[in-house]
Amino acid sequence: MPQQSPLDVPEGDPFGPHNLPYGVFSTAGEERRRIGVRIGGHVLDAGAAAVALGSPYAGLLGRTSLNPLLAAGRTAWRDVRRALTAWVTDPGHRPTVEPHLLPLDEVTLHLPYEVADYVDFYASEHHATNVGQMFRPDGDALTPNWKHLPIGYHGRSGTIVVSGTDVVRPSGQRKAPTDPAPVFGPSVKLDIEAEVGFVVGAPSELGRPVPLGAFEDHVFGLFLLNDWSARDIQAWEYVPLGPFLGKSFATSVSAWVTPLEALDAARVTPPARDFPLLPYLDDAAVDRPGGFDLHITVSINGQEVAQPPFATMYWTAAQQLAHMTVNGASLRTGDVFGSGTVSGPEVGQRGSLLELTWNGRDAIELADGKRTFLEDGDTVTLTAWAPGPDGTRVGLGEVTGRIVGAA
Repeated sequence: MPQQSPLDVPEGDPFGPHNLPYGVFSTAGEERRRIGVRIGGHVLDAGAAAVALGSPYAGLLGRTSLNPLLAAGRTAWRDVRRALTAWVTDPGHRPTVEPHLLPLDEVTLHLPYEVADYVDFYASEHHATNVGQMFRPDGDALTPNWKHLPIGYHGRSGTIVVSGTDVVRPSGQRKAPTDPAPVFGPSVKLDIEAEVGFVVGAPSELGRPVPLGAFEDHVFGLFLLNDWSARDIQAWEYVPLGPFLGKSFATSVSAWVTPLEALDAARVTPPARDFPLLPYLDDAAVDRPGGFDLHITVSINGQEVAQPPFATMYWTAAQQLAHMTVNGASLRTGDVFGSGTVSGPEVGQRGSLLELTWNGRDAIELADGKRTFLEDGDTVTLTAWAPGPDGTRVGLGEVTGRIVGAA
C-alpha cells in the first residue's frame, strides 16, 4: 500500500484546506524563523514552497514574520490564499510541495507578527452584567455608556506572548475593602479572560476614521487570546482611569492566525440592539453580519470548565475598529485588539474565574482540588472552532499558558 501523503487530510479535520491558518515557526536544524501554513497535522514552509513553485508571492512568504504579508493588503491576502489552496489541493503540485511539509510536533512556534499597539474591549453584555452585579449590587449592572459605544482601554503590546509561554505571577499593590492600608505582594486573585483577538494588516492614515464597511480592508484575521488578569491588583488601581498593572503583565495569543476569508460560513448577526446607535456604529445595513459563531472551550489542567459562545457578543469587531479610529487615530500593521471576555447567559459559558466563582464565593471542582483563582502550576488552555463550508469545522488552534511563581 502506498504511503499516505500529509496532504491527504482526513475528512472532517478542522485544519483542512478550507482553513489554512498562518503562523511562524523554526526547527532544531534551522533556527531562522519562517512563515508556515497549517494543513492537518503538518506545517507547510510557505516561503520554501513558493520558491520551489516559482511563485510571485515568494517575497511575501519568505519572511521571518507575517508583517509584510499583513501590510500588503486585502487583494494580496486573497491571492496568496488562493495560491496556497491550489498548492495543497492540486495533485500536480504534490511532488514539489510535499518536501516542504514538516510534522507539527517537530517545529517550534513563535509569535507570528510584530505587535504594534494593543487595545482590549469589553464587548460581552453577559460578562459586563455579571461584573456590574458583583461590584455594584445596589446600582445598575451596566454603566450608562455601555450600550452606546464599545468600551475599551489601551494595553501593553510588549507583554503579548505566544501560546506556551509561562506566565509569571504578578506582584503589585492590593487592598481589600476592610484592610487599613494597601500591601505589596504577589496577586492572590490571578484570573483569565477568554477572548478573541484581531490583527490589523493594512494601516490607515492619521486623521481618517475607518468606517464599518472598511473592516475587511484592514483586518487580516483572528485568533484566540487570553488576557491574564490580577483581580486584586486591578480592584485597587482601576478607579479612576481603568486597568493598568492588573492587566499589563501578560496576554497570551495563539500561534495561528485564521484569515477572515476562512470564516465566511461562521458569520452571524449580533444580538438585537436596545438603543439606536450613532451612524458610525450603526451596522443595520451592512452587507454581511459582523458577528462570528465561534465555540470556545476553557480548560484548567486539562479539565473543561466553560464553553463561552462568541456569537453572543454585543459589539462586533467591525464596530470596535470603527470606534477605535473615529477620533482619527491611525492603524498600524500589527495592531492587535481583543474582544474582551467572552461570556454567555449560562453559568457554564462564563469566560473568567471571576464570574465562574462569583469573585471567589463559589469554588469550582477540579480533579486536583478546588479553585477560586489560579494556583502556581495551573495550566489554562483555550481552544475553539467555527462552522466552515459544507458542514466542516474551522479549527482556531489553542492558546495555553502555565502559571509560575512570582519573580
